[in-house]
Amino acid sequence: MDSQTSQASQASPSHTFQVDLRGLVDLLSHHLYSSPKVYLRELLQNAVDAVTARRAEEPGAPAEVRLYAAGGALRVEDSGVGLTETDVHELLATIGRSSKRADGIQEARSEFLGQFGIGLLACFVVAERIRVVSRSARTPDAAPVEWTASDDGSYTVRTLASEARSEPGTTVQLTARAGAGEWLAPEKVLALARDFGALLPYDVRVDGEAVTELPAPWDRSYPSPAGRRVALARHCHDLFGFTPLDSIELNVPLAGVRGVAYVLPSAVSPAQRATHRVHLKGMLLTERAEQLLPDWAFFVRCVLDTDSLRPTASREALYEDETLAAVREALGERIRSWLTGLAAGDPERLAAFLSVHHLGVKSLARHDAEMLRTMLPWLPFETTDGQVSLEEFARRHPVVHFTRTVEEFRQVAPIASAQGIGVVNGGYTYDSDLVQALPSVRPGTVVAELDADTVTAHLDAVDPADELALAGFLAAARATLDPLGCDVVLRAFHPLTVPALHLDDRAARHEQARADAEAQADDLWAGILGSLRGTAPRARLVLNHLNPLIRRISSLRGPELIGTATESLYGQALLMAQRPLRPADSALLNRAFIGLLEWATNGEEGH
Repeated sequence: MDSQTSQASQASPSHTFQVDLRGLVDLLSHHLYSSPKVYLRELLQNAVDAVTARRAEEPGAPAEVRLYAAGGALRVEDSGVGLTETDVHELLATIGRSSKRADGIQEARSEFLGQFGIGLLACFVVAERIRVVSRSARTPDAAPVEWTASDDGSYTVRTLASEARSEPGTTVQLTARAGAGEWLAPEKVLALARDFGALLPYDVRVDGEAVTELPAPWDRSYPSPAGRRVALARHCHDLFGFTPLDSIELNVPLAGVRGVAYVLPSAVSPAQRATHRVHLKGMLLTERAEQLLPDWAFFVRCVLDTDSLRPTASREALYEDETLAAVREALGERIRSWLTGLAAGDPERLAAFLSVHHLGVKSLARHDAEMLRTMLPWLPFETTDGQVSLEEFARRHPVVHFTRTVEEFRQVAPIASAQGIGVVNGGYTYDSDLVQALPSVRPGTVVAELDADTVTAHLDAVDPADELALAGFLAAARATLDPLGCDVVLRAFHPLTVPALHLDDRAARHEQARADAEAQADDLWAGILGSLRGTAPRARLVLNHLNPLIRRISSLRGPELIGTATESLYGQALLMAQRPLRPADSALLNRAFIGLLEWATNGEEGH
């Protein structure tokens, strides 16, 4: 890349970058950084690092960063360590070279945020021209040096008179490129500076207006615990736009982490990745950190500051390493401790939390026996006794039955409840796993999956003489439903208002689905499906001998009318169980409905 002749008043040789700058700017703007706004973070990082470097050698040195925006230009001044002419050539002409490698401050490198060279060049995302004037604090007698660069890749370096900058530090001036003026507007600069730099350790101001707000909200002193909760709730609303159910202090000194987790006021899907705000040594690193907390903690949003986590190359995300894994585990433990603390000392707040976020706690308890044991008296489950905890339900029932699907529970809940069978609906996320884990945390508890045989066994048998008298009716009913893979049995059970109950289990449904597919397949595929035929029990339609309607229907004599009545009972039982209807079931319901209309208009003789 050919250099251009300097237009400076003092003649000096022109130099070129050691890379294609236009290509670099395209890389930065389209592939490395998510938004042009990061240019201001890079400027703040450079200024803060320069101050840190100077204070490492001069603890009493001033710590100020000043930004001035006007007329499509931005000026950033710091009271940092400054640069010599040699520094300028080495650091600004070689991409990736960092001023933090300078001799004498090696021990302070852990305090730095970025790299001066590439950080400054990132400003070309919004600027067509950058001018740097710097005076070194290490060589007070050296004259200030000026570095001016254009987005075509050329730059010039010259020394200035001492009065051009009397104190150590650096001034960076940006001139906006065409179409990027909005990024250098005063209101935009102030908003970005507040977003990125609110927790920086030095005095940062934009056009005289303070940006930093220290100490951080979670480190401030408050007159009372209630006052602290109110202040943190206000901070959450300002930051995330919601008022939290509660706030959880996050303090992991060994990992250099301080912050707060805010509990969401409404339920969210476990599949929705939570995003968090992470500051690195006070500078906002990202507001979209996803891997900061365990997956089960999807019910909180965090904001924290750390000095130990490693950023990615773009400094907009966290690098996945052992340190991050350790921090994630420590933060998860802090949230877990908060939950156990509520269970022990504040049951009302815990109940309010679980009414919204029981799913998150169930996700945790599924893999954490101690958490399951702690939450047993609190976690709500849908059961035949209503919404109760597993602990209470297990005390009431010697055997804890459960279903694996919501449909199965809907199917049997009214009947099981009337027969004294305790059933938990395990069809919701995590619930069946937790019920099956119950014996591990509550020794002696008996857990069993509910199936059709168990329910039928709890229903009262009909007097043999009564069943024999209805043999003809039952035979016709069985013949009607046999093509659908369903048997018909007669029992006496409560409630009396239920005329018929459709019972099956997963094995029966699987076998029925296989049979349906076999009936519709070609010869080859039908043969394959036929070889998979199982011995699963068939579904059954249980007729309630105590129900007045069943008693009247069982007195019918005509086979066709018995068939229509049986189909109607079968369809009504399916609907009551809220089961998905197969095409054959829908056709049956339609046929039964038409048959009942014909019977109502023509009478039994018409059949």
